[in-house]
Amino acid sequence: MENNKKSSPTTIIAIVLAVLFALFFMFKPADNKSKNNANNNQTSTSKTFKIIASQENQNLEEIVQNYANKKGYEVEVDYAGSIEIMQKLNKGEKYDAVWLSNSIWGYMLDNSVKMTNSKCTNISPVIFGIKKSKAEELGFVGKTVYTKDIVQAIQEGKLKFSMSNPTVTNSGASAYLGMLSTLAGNPEVLTKEHLQNEELKNNLKTLFSGMERSSGDEEFLEEMFLNGNYEAVVAYESSIIDINKKLQAKGEETLYAIYPVDGVSISDSPFAYIDNKNSNKKDIFEDIQGYILSNEGQKLLQEKGKRTWYGGVNTNADKSIFNPDWGIDTNNYISPIKYPSTEVIKIALNMYQTELRKPVHIVFCLDYSGSMIGEGEKQLKEAMDYILTEKASNDFIQFAAEDKVDVIPFSSDAKETWSGTNVTQSTELLYKINNYRSNGTTALYLACQKAIEILKDEDMNKYNVSVVLMTDGQGNVGTFRELNEVYKNINKQIPVYSIMFGSASENQLNEIAKMSNGKVFDGKTDLVRAFKQVRGYN
Repeated sequence: MENNKKSSPTTIIAIVLAVLFALFFMFKPADNKSKNNANNNQTSTSKTFKIIASQENQNLEEIVQNYANKKGYEVEVDYAGSIEIMQKLNKGEKYDAVWLSNSIWGYMLDNSVKMTNSKCTNISPVIFGIKKSKAEELGFVGKTVYTKDIVQAIQEGKLKFSMSNPTVTNSGASAYLGMLSTLAGNPEVLTKEHLQNEELKNNLKTLFSGMERSSGDEEFLEEMFLNGNYEAVVAYESSIIDINKKLQAKGEETLYAIYPVDGVSISDSPFAYIDNKNSNKKDIFEDIQGYILSNEGQKLLQEKGKRTWYGGVNTNADKSIFNPDWGIDTNNYISPIKYPSTEVIKIALNMYQTELRKPVHIVFCLDYSGSMIGEGEKQLKEAMDYILTEKASNDFIQFAAEDKVDVIPFSSDAKETWSGTNVTQSTELLYKINNYRSNGTTALYLACQKAIEILKDEDMNKYNVSVVLMTDGQGNVGTFRELNEVYKNINKQIPVYSIMFGSASENQLNEIAKMSNGKVFDGKTDLVRAFKQVRGYN
């Protein structure tokens, strides 16, 4: 039987209030704290202030970190080459600020990347540093020097130099663009038409024929120079100062700075904000930037050998840092070259890689031991497919027609050698690489020894030579002692660049790097990227 008993007015009112109360909290706007939590979860979030910086700014990080610690900021700095920074930002990698080596690279950013509040933090000329006795021998001390004087010395076989790679570093690119501009007659604007001039190309080929080592980053350039037997280097003025401090401490001959009067490349080291719509991050950026540009911050940069004065002239510069005995000149205005458009820069970089640089002869030693079966072998083949094809031109690291490439696959032995003289033969090399199968143990010492024996007879006036050794395990066939003995006997500087993968022994590879004035790269997380990096060093 149906119950028709009616609810009391009090009960009805209570039910209505309960419903309204629930609706109120369902649709109530979040308070500030809730909003902040939501924003923090949506936007990257972390409290860390992330900076991506050019590698040459690495020695400036302590200035930023010391200030950040005082203010309670958590700052993280990642480093990459100038062109790689642009690629990372264009691909959407999130950073709060960028500290570039030179403003010219900022123009390579896509419109989707909002770089704002960019300000120059210091001035760095890119110059020649020549052992003082050699500079005196060439008549460069106490004399007005033009770029053509340096080209002539190289052409006559009187001067060789090392520098950072123009296609992956700012100092290398800046120096190269400066050479382009001055040898083209310092036009108002360097154009594509200038780059087609055959006389200009021949002069540049002559210049780069004197380059005996190339580095993929400015820090290693210093290390390489100090550990080797070289007579000149093209680098930042601050790098020349740093090298000289270390040479002087060892009681060795220092470098003499040469500033060609017809034009010197200048880098302005801009520090800029990446606008990700986070006002808290912007406040931190403005505070850090303000400190760098403050009297205290600028003084700390000067102590690192950076010029912080307008126009490059300062008669009161600290002579213990900007030492005139080293040829460091802060009394005269430096004639800066004018940088061309982004389009012309890209064409010029490609022209350097394919036409102007000294050809290279590289021997790749590739690990096909049993532990490479599966993912390791797959990544290795992907890396070599990138390096040996036109895909590499995306990063300006492609091989040119006059380059020589050898491949030594190794496992329990290192008996085979596959050779290719230029890119047109890469298809045959890749076929062999892709069809070789992993098995056995790790004869990395034998493979490296064989590579050195291939290169020992190469004409190093015509080719820059190097070994690229990739391994995922510990060498257990042959010994370092035997390899070292072979290396000493050839009496030539052949750098070995090693790529660690899997369970490779860092100690073993560091021994080989120290022996050959080379470098070890970490390919454990991204083998393709490691191969890209190592190509910037040869």
